[in-house]
Amino acid sequence: MEIVNQHAAGIDVGSRSHFVAVGQGADQVREFGVYEDEVRELTQWLLSCHISTVAMESTGTYWQSLFTALQQAGLEVLLCNGKFTKNIKGRKTDVQDCQWIQRLHALGLLSGSFLPDQATEELRTYCRHRASLLETAAVTTQKMQKYLRLLNLRLDVVVRDITGQTGMAIIEAVCQGETNPEKLACFRHGNCRKSKEEIALALRGNGRRELLFTLAQELDMYKMLQDKIAACDAAIEQLLREQIGADKERRELRTDPKPYKRVNKNAPQQMDLNQLAYQYYGGVDLLRIEGVSHATVMALMSEVGAEGIRKFPTAKQFTNWLKLCPNTKVSGGRVLSSHIPKGSNRLKIALRNAANVIGNLRETHLSDFFKRVAFRKGRQAAVSATARKLAVIIWHMLTYRVPYNPPTQYLFLDEKRKLKLVQRIKKNIAKLDLKPEELGFATA
Repeated sequence: MEIVNQHAAGIDVGSRSHFVAVGQGADQVREFGVYEDEVRELTQWLLSCHISTVAMESTGTYWQSLFTALQQAGLEVLLCNGKFTKNIKGRKTDVQDCQWIQRLHALGLLSGSFLPDQATEELRTYCRHRASLLETAAVTTQKMQKYLRLLNLRLDVVVRDITGQTGMAIIEAVCQGETNPEKLACFRHGNCRKSKEEIALALRGNGRRELLFTLAQELDMYKMLQDKIAACDAAIEQLLREQIGADKERRELRTDPKPYKRVNKNAPQQMDLNQLAYQYYGGVDLLRIEGVSHATVMALMSEVGAEGIRKFPTAKQFTNWLKLCPNTKVSGGRVLSSHIPKGSNRLKIALRNAANVIGNLRETHLSDFFKRVAFRKGRQAAVSATARKLAVIIWHMLTYRVPYNPPTQYLFLDEKRKLKLVQRIKKNIAKLDLKPEELGFATA
C-alpha cells in the first residue's frame, strides 16, 4: 500500500512507560517513562527524527498529559479508538503494538476521535465533577434513609423526599437530641401531604446511640456535599459568563423565560441556565424543544461545546458518534443484524432521558413519533429512535442557526399520500386551465 504519512510515529501509551516507534526496525523503537522530564525527552527524540504526525491510543487518562505535551511541541497528534488499532492475531507485546500503530498511521488507515476545544474541556471538567458530587450525595441520602429505618423512624413513609424541607428539618432535630414525636412533627411544611398526627406516629424510634452517631455523620457529609455542589455551580456560571462576555453580540442576546420548564433539584439553582444557554449558542433556543431540560442542555454544552458540533459535517455523522444509529451488517445480500452499537457517553444518556420524558407527553410532534415507534417495536426502541431524532434536530438548529419549528400537525402515511394527490390534481387543473363546468362540478 502507498505511504500516506511519510514522517509518522506510533505510541503505545501505558501507565508507567510509553513505547514509541518511528519505523519498523528494531532500532527505531524506544521506551520512555511517564515523568515530565522523560516526556520532554520523548518529544525531543521525535523532533530529532523529523516526525510531524503522531498516533496514539486513548488509554484511560494516561494519554492526556502526553497529548498536551506533543501538541505544544507543534506535532500533529491523532487520538485513536483502541478498537481501530487492534493487532492481528498472534503474539502481543508493547513493541509490536507501537509498530502496528505506526504502520497503520503511515498508511493513512487511522481516524482521530472527537476532542473539544480548551474552553469546552474546562467546562466539561466542572460538569463531570459536579455529576460525581451528585452521585456521592445520592449515596449519602440512601445511607441516611437506612439509619433512619434502623432507628425505626419511618420518615421515608410519610415524606416523599427525606432531603426536602420537612425531612431535613426533622433529621437535624433528631441529630440534636430531640426524641418527642409531636415536636418533630411540628417541623412539617405546609405543602406536605401527610398530617402532623400521621408524621408523629412514624417518628417513634428506639433511640439507639450508635445509629444516631452515624446518622449525624452522614448528615454532615450531605451538607458538605451540597456546599461543594454550590461552589461548583458558581465556577460553572463564572466560566460561562467569561466565554459569553468575550463576544459583544452574544452578551446582548435575550430570551423569554420558560416557567413551564421544571427545574429539578439537582439542576443548577443559582444561575439562569435558560438565558446563559441562549447566549452561549448565539441565539439558538434549545429549551424550546419539548422534553429537553436544563440537564440536557448542560450535557450538550459540556460534552460538545459551542462550535464543536460543526466538526461533524452531517447529522448522520453526529448520531453515529453518539452511537444512536443502527450498525447494519449485511452479508450475501442478507441483513445479519441492525442493532445500535454498544457503548454510550454522557450526551447520549442525556438525550435518552429526554426521549423517555417525551414518551410521557401528549399531542406533540415528537411524542407522536415516539408512540408510533413504541407501538411497532416497543418502548426501548422508541427511546433510542427519539433520542436520535433529538440529536438530528439539535444538529440542524446549531449548524444552520434556525429555531425549533415543528409541524403543527403530524401526517400519517395515508394522509401524506392524500395530500400529495390533491396537490398534483390542483397543479394539473391550473396547468390545463380547466373550468368547474368542464370537470362536471355543479356551480350555484
